Amino acid sequence: MNNKDRKAVSGNSEWAVEARGLMKTFGNNHAVDGVDLNVRAGTIYGVLGPNGAGKTTTIRMLATLLRPDAGSSRIFGYDVLKESQIVRQLIGVTGQYASVDESLSATENLIIFSRLLGLSRAEARRKAEDLLEEFGLSEAARRPLKNFSGGMRRRLDLAASLIAQPPLIFLDEPTTGLDPRTRAQMWDTIRRLVNTGSTVLLTTQYLDEADQLADRIAVIDRGRVVAEGTVDELKASVGTSSLHLRVQHPRDIEYARQTIEQVLHVQSNVSSEAGKITAPMADADRVTDLLIALRAAGIHLAEISVQKPTLDEVFLTITGHGVEDDATKAKEAIL
Repeated sequence: MNNKDRKAVSGNSEWAVEARGLMKTFGNNHAVDGVDLNVRAGTIYGVLGPNGAGKTTTIRMLATLLRPDAGSSRIFGYDVLKESQIVRQLIGVTGQYASVDESLSATENLIIFSRLLGLSRAEARRKAEDLLEEFGLSEAARRPLKNFSGGMRRRLDLAASLIAQPPLIFLDEPTTGLDPRTRAQMWDTIRRLVNTGSTVLLTTQYLDEADQLADRIAVIDRGRVVAEGTVDELKASVGTSSLHLRVQHPRDIEYARQTIEQVLHVQSNVSSEAGKITAPMADADRVTDLLIALRAAGIHLAEISVQKPTLDEVFLTITGHGVEDDATKAKEAIL
């Protein structure tokens, strides 16, 4: 199946991924315990959770790499178990660890992968050069991989997974081990993939990554999906935005607090930082009234901002612990 055929097949279904009740147990460990997912074609779907939550096991079952103990799943309408050969032609998978050959150079790795996918020699070399440039590896193209840093190897592994650009790409913690600049470059690459027609299912334990990239997010904890929705929906589920103000003169702090409570009809909190007040903002329209009232009272503001709940607050509220709290369990968990 060539790339054109893959696109035609994937275009027949509104849903790139449909999973119902996926379960997988290793001994006494319920790695995945009834996961449901619906990923709309042409979007970035984030699966957010700590190490050991079951993210990687879920990906492996959806990618035909691991047989579930229970449940069912479809990729672009094709049954993952019964039609696995078709499914494998519609997906690309990038794991958490590099799958490149360390005995070869970066260029040689990408050319071999391209040739295995059916590209001609000239096409393979051109594809390798383009990907090496995109991932900032052109200067190291001929260098032995044993001299590559961990981040450079990770970027090469990602580049190899994008040679064919399949309709559905599973990215399992794709930016693990990357520096901030390379992470940002990878985010741009993921967005480009979706803009050119691919669907991306992304697992991550980085809150900012899910916030930046995902159209929808499933929060997974201890093998179960505990919340699902857009970033804004998840943030709204744990509370309203908050208004942060700092008055210029500390002597005005008490009167400013009283004014805020009267106008916004809320209880405010005075920060330990001199002159700073935080209040829930249930009704954004009242902020204009508040600013008018403060000015009329002669209270001058040094700064004002509105902050939404963070994804960390979402995870903490839903699960009772932060995303990073389970990091120490990584060696014990079977992902």
